[in-house]
Amino acid sequence: MAIRNRSSETRSRPFIRLACSALALSAVAGCASIEPQALSNSEITATLQADKEALDKGIEPLNGPLTLDEAIARAIKYNADRRLKMMEEALATGTLEAGNYDMLPKLVASAGYRDRNNDYITRSQDSVTGQQSLANPFISSGRSAVTTDLTFSWSLLDFGQSYYAAKQNADRVLVARERRRKALHTLIQDVRTAYWRVVAAQSLKGKVQSGIVDAEQALKDAERAENERLRNPLEALRFQRQLLENLRLLETVEQELSAARIELAALTRLPLGSDYSVAAPQMSLSKTWLELPVAQLEEQALQRNADLRESMYNARIAQQETHRTMLRLFPGLSFNYGYKSSDDSYLINQHWREAGVQVSFNLFNLLALPSQKRLADAGVDLAEQKRMVTQMAVLTQLHIARLQYANAMHQYERADAIANVEGRIADHVGNQAVAQKQTQLDRVSQQTSLILAQLRRYQAMAAVHTASSRLQASLGMEPSIGDVAGDSIGDLAKAVHKSLQDWDNGPLPVTSN
Repeated sequence: MAIRNRSSETRSRPFIRLACSALALSAVAGCASIEPQALSNSEITATLQADKEALDKGIEPLNGPLTLDEAIARAIKYNADRRLKMMEEALATGTLEAGNYDMLPKLVASAGYRDRNNDYITRSQDSVTGQQSLANPFISSGRSAVTTDLTFSWSLLDFGQSYYAAKQNADRVLVARERRRKALHTLIQDVRTAYWRVVAAQSLKGKVQSGIVDAEQALKDAERAENERLRNPLEALRFQRQLLENLRLLETVEQELSAARIELAALTRLPLGSDYSVAAPQMSLSKTWLELPVAQLEEQALQRNADLRESMYNARIAQQETHRTMLRLFPGLSFNYGYKSSDDSYLINQHWREAGVQVSFNLFNLLALPSQKRLADAGVDLAEQKRMVTQMAVLTQLHIARLQYANAMHQYERADAIANVEGRIADHVGNQAVAQKQTQLDRVSQQTSLILAQLRRYQAMAAVHTASSRLQASLGMEPSIGDVAGDSIGDLAKAVHKSLQDWDNGPLPVTSN
């Protein structure tokens, strides 16, 4: 019976070896035949279409004019850059969760099969005389066997490394959170600035186009008067020069405002070519923040500023790296316990348990100790220096933002006064033009001056909102919003409106850990 089994095993081995050889040759041939393959047009089109569908998925349509609160809410919910920062934070959180499992002991299950084409035959030798034994060589292992292994192992050094790595990953989650906060401040600032530019474009579009039409008609009349010599040629040329200058100013205004609608649509995930309208909010100013003591603002900035918090977490990561570096210099202590089995017919005990303890230490680590210690300390010093530099930069940023906010409000008040005066002058010039007491050039020039004054007033209001957002970012005060993914645009807009109202009222939040 044993002879028949041995015979069948002998016949099956060539087939197994041939199959393994064929698989190996196929793998080598496959690796050798790989060549660069450019994306086809259909693949590019399909990828772009899938990306567009993913970005546009779940976006609520715009119903009615777009308000400032709704614009900020749409940007918070749908803006692609903000989604990217949220995904980076989620990735850092996932890295932390996965890294926590590295601190657990290892439980490894393995199974294997071995086969050879001849018997494993050994000879013995007399340890005293050195002569080979007269006994026949003996076989101590079968030609083929299946082995299984279930081993539990734990290394003290690996646990220490994984522990400090997990603490670093936890701090990286907080770093990603601060970067998301900073991105939110920047996004709100961009939306508020672009929104007021769209308000200006929507309000001045008709006036600008009407002014361009009037200036071009006056220019044609002036050219005809010059050609027919109805007036002094030099006076006619000066008249045309002034008209051309007014046309240039009006066309500059039109070009400046033309891109604002696209910028706001991109920030709020509206169709780029859509002809939407905005609801012009009331132009109101709040000087509450300028009346608060600077010391309170500095304390708030040092507690809540996103850049400063990120530098503190980075310093803590550097300190943990120092601990990891020093831990490598300690001996490694590992424990293992395993259950093993083999169906080798020559084994008397085919199932057994093993346990062991091992201590290892690389003596050359002692030589690297001074340099590694200096490198780790240098990393900590660098991180701490960056933290101190960031602290000074945050305070400087706060004072500059507060000064810019005050200057922007002053500039708006001045621009508003100039626009009001220009409006009254335009009324008088219009009345006199009806009575034919003013020339066409005076009327076009005054119309251009009024448009420019109104534009500067809108620009000044946009500058106020930009400076307000910068001051808000310096203080680390982002809007309090709920569940961005679950809440509707209307609910988010209400939360944004309340946060902006609280900001205008000027109370500093209670600092919490």
